[in-house]
Amino acid sequence: MKLNLPLLALALGAFGIGVTEFSPMGMLSIIAGDLDVSIPTAGMLISAYAFGVVVGAPIMTLGFAKMSRRSLLLLAMSLFTVGNLISALSDSYGTLLLGRIVTSFNHGAFFGVGAVVATQLVPPEKRAGAVAAMFSGLTIANIGGVPLATYVGETLGWRSAFMGMTVIGLITMLALRASMPKLAVDGQTTIANEIRVLGKNSVLFALLLTVVGSSSMFTVFSYIAPILQDETRVGTLFVTSMLVLYGLGLAVGNMLSGRFADRNLTGTLVISMLATVILLTVFAATMQNMLIVPPLIFFWGIASFAVVPPLQALVVSEASDAPNLASAMNIAAFNLGNATGAALGGAVIHLGLGLPSVALAGAATSAAGLVLVLMFQKHKKAQGEELVGAS
Repeated sequence: MKLNLPLLALALGAFGIGVTEFSPMGMLSIIAGDLDVSIPTAGMLISAYAFGVVVGAPIMTLGFAKMSRRSLLLLAMSLFTVGNLISALSDSYGTLLLGRIVTSFNHGAFFGVGAVVATQLVPPEKRAGAVAAMFSGLTIANIGGVPLATYVGETLGWRSAFMGMTVIGLITMLALRASMPKLAVDGQTTIANEIRVLGKNSVLFALLLTVVGSSSMFTVFSYIAPILQDETRVGTLFVTSMLVLYGLGLAVGNMLSGRFADRNLTGTLVISMLATVILLTVFAATMQNMLIVPPLIFFWGIASFAVVPPLQALVVSEASDAPNLASAMNIAAFNLGNATGAALGGAVIHLGLGLPSVALAGAATSAAGLVLVLMFQKHKKAQGEELVGAS
């Protein structure tokens, strides 16, 4: 993918949103202690954000359906910036919670509309790669942004971390304003069309795939620290290094899937989900071995994120008549999968089945996703169509 300034601006926004979404997980103890609340109460800051993404996606996309795509992206980043500023200046738990909710309302619209815009900035045969280029910001956030924000939170205070995110929001707004064409909304696009397209069976099926695919990832990732500490029996440094290694795997998976999904979207999804099934099954059997764990986690990172750009491109393709709401709801579906996966992993632990069973649950979820992909492809072939990226 050649240098594309609007895509870089979108990737910068994705980076900031990724840091904002995930860094509070590493600062919960600090925030809880400073605001004198319990860890579970502080954890509501994460749950409230995810809930805000699900609610905000349709509100933002439909409420501003007639706004030019650049203006809507700027509005989304304005909410991101204001929400993080509220968080940075908050002196109570309630104010911080408000800041998180305000921030979350940008998420679905920015990623959803941004993914549609990304496909419009490149030739048709490069659309999945364009989505991957945008999502590269999210993978970079997991590699370096989140650990850096956590470090800042521990050394300078959590408010300084949120202030840094505010600055990222301002820079992204300037970059979008300077590089992004206006991209006026197609006259055919109406709220009724957006809702009608969202109700198509193929679009709903693609959204279900996203929920299942992300559930597989977060069933295991939500509990990776206790898995490594209790089963692999390693210390904090090793756990941190594995998180960075997993983040590197996400980045590689994002890059590879963007390249191969433009050639064969179905094949990319099938290989990624099959690889996830195999890797998590092996991980369940060998997570006590400190030498085997690092390559497994790296390759699992590649396989687990390799489904994200193809699924986003698939939703945009299936909802091509009015893709904005469907694309935004796919981001909400990813967050729903996040919550579902964490709940599934927690249920496995609560039932006393053991931490290796968490990995097996993730493998089973990915296997279900693989079955859904094959069913979807069979359905498309029956209609005389091939499941392709965004053509």
